[in-house]
Amino acid sequence: MSQGSQESPSIWLRSRGEPSLADVFRSVSVAPSSSTWRKFLTFLGPGYLVAVGYMDPGNWATSLAGGAQFGYTLLVVALVSNIMAVVLQSLCARLAVATGRDLAQACRDAYPPYMAWPLWLLAELAICATDLAEVIGTAIGLNLLFGIPLEIGVLITGLDVFIILWLQTKGFRWVEAFIITLLGVIALCFAIQIAMADPDWGEVIRGFAPTTQVVTNPNMLYIALGIIGATVMPHNLYLHSGIVQTRAYGHTLPEKREALKYATLDSTVALTFALMINAAILILAAATFHKAGHTDVAELGKAQELLQPLLGASIAPSLFAIALLCCGLNSTVTATMAGQIVMEGFLRLRLAAWLRRLVTRLVAIVPAIAVTLIYGEGQTAKLLILSQVVLSLQLPFAVVPLVMLTASKARMGELVAPRWLTLVAAVIAAIIIVLNLKLIFDVATGA
Repeated sequence: MSQGSQESPSIWLRSRGEPSLADVFRSVSVAPSSSTWRKFLTFLGPGYLVAVGYMDPGNWATSLAGGAQFGYTLLVVALVSNIMAVVLQSLCARLAVATGRDLAQACRDAYPPYMAWPLWLLAELAICATDLAEVIGTAIGLNLLFGIPLEIGVLITGLDVFIILWLQTKGFRWVEAFIITLLGVIALCFAIQIAMADPDWGEVIRGFAPTTQVVTNPNMLYIALGIIGATVMPHNLYLHSGIVQTRAYGHTLPEKREALKYATLDSTVALTFALMINAAILILAAATFHKAGHTDVAELGKAQELLQPLLGASIAPSLFAIALLCCGLNSTVTATMAGQIVMEGFLRLRLAAWLRRLVTRLVAIVPAIAVTLIYGEGQTAKLLILSQVVLSLQLPFAVVPLVMLTASKARMGELVAPRWLTLVAAVIAAIIIVLNLKLIFDVATGA
């Protein structure tokens, strides 16, 4: 290595083929002689970072709106979205283990610049939309808990970069521990609130049954697409394919197969946990707001205000706010990592973590403050839901390359995706594309 490459990095560093997130790449050792349980624990972690994106503040807005307007009907959309997520995230793990490349790097390798650059721009757009939801959600959480004005709270969210920088100095396992701890707090908060709400469990079960209303009702389709966009988030595909490689698994085919097995199990368990949280938000909205006739609840602040009189407990609003703040903090960490993977993978450029966070956060802060100042806090839910629909519209541009790359024997070798898995993933991509086209048609024709 040259002397220049050993010097302290400047703001921009030209990458020479090193992996994204190089400081944590293969930093978690995997002992070949460990028991099955210990190996599972070694691989446990990345899936929960991915799961964070499936329950961020954008999910809250879409799930609250869906539950308040349509009761338990859209639970089936949350379930289908989660199944889509499990399949696609398993492909991300497969791509990473088989090729040693994350999705951004693989796209850069596979496609000419005139295709790779638009894919990069769309990935950045998705991350900005994600960050917008996090900014608003975290600011609302601060407002609900501490009474901090929303405009000030939006600015305070820019300080979260210090949390990320501190965690990264501790090692990747510390990042995972931080994420999983906050997820535990979120789960506890919702478990208590669901117990208070006492939903009709028969209706809950029926809500997981398919219905044609999702396609025929434009308003329901809009919310459904928001749920899909908030669940199967584009940046999570890049994130997972990068952080799976924090594990120092072996290079032989049997070792790679074992790593793939444990990585897939980790993400599947974590995403099942995420489904429980998303379903809990929708069930809470259906059991309280929809049941009481408050079908227009989408604002997080309004939802918190209504919980106390509807549930009859003063602790309910605080639990809601604590869970929301934890979601915002968690999403901050994972979105920053996804942004680093996308930029380093597509452009071979490394941006100092603090500057990368500052740029994306500013992009999100400006529209958040503008909407708050011009339209007031009452319009933040519309901005949140719109950000999730933007994610859904961008999703095919991450999913289609992922499906094509993992189906390529030349690139994947013996770990190429089985044909049945490629077929299932292709059907998922087709469903997302068709629903997006239907939404665009409905908006264009005023349906």
